[in-house]
Amino acid sequence: MNFLRTIFGGEKESISADETPTASPQPITLPPGLHVSMKTDVGQQRERNEDALYTLTSFIHSNDHIEPFGVFIVADGMGGYKGGEKASSIAAKTAASYLLQNIYLPDLIPAEYTGIQLPINELLPTAINEANDAVLKYTPESGTTLTIAVVIDRQIYLAHVGDSRAYIYQDGRLEQITQDHSVVARMVEVGQLTAEEALTHQNRNVLYRAIGQANTLEAEVDLRSLPAQGQLLLCSDGLWNLVLDDEIIQVLKESSSLDESVNQLVALANQKGGDDNITVVLIAAG
Repeated sequence: MNFLRTIFGGEKESISADETPTASPQPITLPPGLHVSMKTDVGQQRERNEDALYTLTSFIHSNDHIEPFGVFIVADGMGGYKGGEKASSIAAKTAASYLLQNIYLPDLIPAEYTGIQLPINELLPTAINEANDAVLKYTPESGTTLTIAVVIDRQIYLAHVGDSRAYIYQDGRLEQITQDHSVVARMVEVGQLTAEEALTHQNRNVLYRAIGQANTLEAEVDLRSLPAQGQLLLCSDGLWNLVLDDEIIQVLKESSSLDESVNQLVALANQKGGDDNITVVLIAAG
């Protein structure tokens, strides 16, 4: 099992004082495999951090080939004193445990594994509901968002509830690939609000779908591809509520490493007030 934490970025060219740099920043060059940088921060106005994250990178056998494998999770808890903190942690750990038991461990012990392995797009909704059951059992009256990405080679399997987000960044473009399960997002969808008005609406933090809200839960599930030279970004609303898409793009475009991108995004959210916990997970494939 290979836990990757150190990220290798491309080298910067030096210039003399009288030269003006005109070339665009070079893409980050990474060795083979999945690479991740992550950070969670309490922000400027909260007493505790109710966000949680989980990341694991390794390799698995797939179709007689060794392929990069990763599980990446962001959860943003809610529910008052310590409730949200517990809910997000329980949800992230429960979902991760279920996915590793049903995807990763069978690859490690194929001779002893006699069950039928379900497709990942069928396992993901179960992982969401396992997390939901655990939160309802251990931290009732609380809740959390939950955004999960399972990556095999360049295939991204997504499962999501709440308003934490997943984006794909490529060639100066940022695409949100999850849907916010919030009241204001639904109002934008039906034309009652603009996207700009939603950012400051009094109900912008009210969710209609989240872990811990009901006994059964329908997860949003999707399949995407991680582009060459592209990046997968998972984050809580402590980032996207304050940092505009164009600002995220600028950071990702100009940074020389994944670590630099993540640190600058968190710093930028704090500079803009840091009114919520901030969690950022950034993934790239070599």
